[in-house]
Amino acid sequence: MEFDTLILEKEEDLAILYINRPKAMNALNAEALHELEAAVKDIKADPNIKVMIITGTGDKSFVAGADINFILPLSPAEGRFFSDLGERVMRQFELLEKPVIAAVNGFALGGGCELAMSCDIRLASETAVFALPEVGLGVIPGFGGTQRLPRLIGEGRAKELTFTASIINAQEAFRIGLVNHVYPLDQLMNEAKKLAKKITDKAPLAVGYAKYAINKGLQVDIDTAMSIESDMFGMCCATTDKSEGMGAFIEKRKPKFIGK
Repeated sequence: MEFDTLILEKEEDLAILYINRPKAMNALNAEALHELEAAVKDIKADPNIKVMIITGTGDKSFVAGADINFILPLSPAEGRFFSDLGERVMRQFELLEKPVIAAVNGFALGGGCELAMSCDIRLASETAVFALPEVGLGVIPGFGGTQRLPRLIGEGRAKELTFTASIINAQEAFRIGLVNHVYPLDQLMNEAKKLAKKITDKAPLAVGYAKYAINKGLQVDIDTAMSIESDMFGMCCATTDKSEGMGAFIEKRKPKFIGK
């Protein structure tokens, strides 16, 4: 699939999606959002892909926010529509049955930080910086940032970062739990691929069910969440991969999962 604002590469069971608007520091406009949605649909429909990595082209910016030149003339109704669009697109990464790794290679500001937060796992380069700067521009985070940030780092820290529009570096993002690991820039993609490989070696249906159970469980009470977990465990027991994985363990060999 060809895009104007993205580059999608597939390496066996891994998809790598690059945000590619170098003149705008990879900032997101409506076209980029629509193409992100199309890319997720493509990856979802590809049975060979088990994990997705998303990053930015170049070595300075992951995504430097939403495109301010695009937002400036928006009316209230147009602004609401643009926010709805961004929220819907970010949600697709959470709803995708396949794990999504954000390899944050530079600026992750505003919509870029929100995009990273919609991914399952975040890796950052030592040069990465994160912020939700929207209140300094007269708006608020509109692509899910007010909801995902407190879920990731806690209410107090999230409010402080949002109300002050403070910029934090990769080490601080790691300290507060916004990112999982920090690597030198020249090692970031290799480390992301290593992590992806660890995931692709596992039973893909089980990984997808685990993602579903975690994401849905975080939105409900603990008893309902455990019921969701039991449902997903039961679904695993209907798979060929469950028999293969447990049989391989007993036979002391490496399993060969087929995603069925």
